[in-house]
Amino acid sequence: MSEVKRTPGDVLRETRRKDSQSKRAKVLATVDAMKAKGEPITFLAVARAAGVSRWLVYAEGVREHIEAAMKSQTKSERRTKQAGRDASAASLATDLALVREENKALREERDRLRKAVQRSLGAQLDQAGTKELTARVNELLAAVERITLERNEIRAERDELKRKLTEAEDDLAAARAAGKEMFKRINRT
Repeated sequence: MSEVKRTPGDVLRETRRKDSQSKRAKVLATVDAMKAKGEPITFLAVARAAGVSRWLVYAEGVREHIEAAMKSQTKSERRTKQAGRDASAASLATDLALVREENKALREERDRLRKAVQRSLGAQLDQAGTKELTARVNELLAAVERITLERNEIRAERDELKRKLTEAEDDLAAARAAGKEMFKRINRT
């Protein structure tokens, strides 16, 4: 068996080469992903997104790929502007002015509706207060009438009791007088 013995230096070089290839592949995949998402491509953005050092994105073979992606992105932006797909500054300013006017109108409508609701609630509270007060006054009037009737009944009962008391006092006085008369007669005989 003719196996060649590898030295620790060979192992280290092989590991570094594999690591470099995987990092370069990761950078290229990151550039393609950024391009697909429409994210702006810069050397720093690619290095951060790929999680590699900045010197690697400037390394030969990687730099060219990033530069090509940046150029295609610039051309794409130019074509979009030429085709009129992006809004112009004047169009955006007009849209902003329209949105501000709409917001102002909505705020005024909100304030108007809020005041209307407050007036309505105030009226409802006043009506509820009036209804409650009217009900309470009616309750009190009914109570006054009931108490008046009770008072009149009590007065009538009192007057009846006074009359009976007077009769009883008269009967008692008559019985005493009759008793005295009887005792006088008995004592005389």
